[in-house]
Amino acid sequence: MDRHPEQCEPRVPVVVHARDPISREGALSALDRDSRIEVRERKSPGGVILLVDHVLSQGTLTQMRRAVGGDGAKAVLVLDTLQDEEFQEIVSYGVSAVVWRHEATRNRLIQAVLAAARGDGDLPADLLGRLIRQMGTGSSPATAPPGFPTYGLTPREVEVMRLVAEGFGTARIAAELCYSERTIKDVMYKLTTRLNLRNRAHAVAYALREGYI
Repeated sequence: MDRHPEQCEPRVPVVVHARDPISREGALSALDRDSRIEVRERKSPGGVILLVDHVLSQGTLTQMRRAVGGDGAKAVLVLDTLQDEEFQEIVSYGVSAVVWRHEATRNRLIQAVLAAARGDGDLPADLLGRLIRQMGTGSSPATAPPGFPTYGLTPREVEVMRLVAEGFGTARIAAELCYSERTIKDVMYKLTTRLNLRNRAHAVAYALREGYI
């Protein structure tokens, strides 16, 4: 019998931390029923940690730093609100996805977790819009904040980053630009490595900050 492609892929290990037990149980219930996800008690190298809070508290921030430090883990934040300076901070630490609590349905959480595991990232449209308004499009590299490099992007990288900022995944970007998915992944890998960026969200923030998109 042929197996479905999804069944051949390893499950994504996910650890859930929440401020209150009701939120934690809700997140666990949503994730535990998906065959692509394996809920664990402790984080795994390359896995995902889902952090649920109302605001970016110091405790959540500390857990986030530990999650993304050293072993390739990805972090997904579920919050009620996020200040502009807080967004800059979490992007610089490598957070891959943010979900607003009022949008945190089962499908939305699973989407964010799987996107983070792939390295695609998943940010609300209004959060990207707020970042654009905050940063503007004409800032010079000399005014870049800590955590942002001061090197340029190639024309192809700019094309890719514009679509990343629109929330497109690798397959959609490849289709839009008539490239292979392997090429898009290679572009993103070289860009993030050369500029010392943590993930796609960090790359989008950098491209916005430098006026490329």
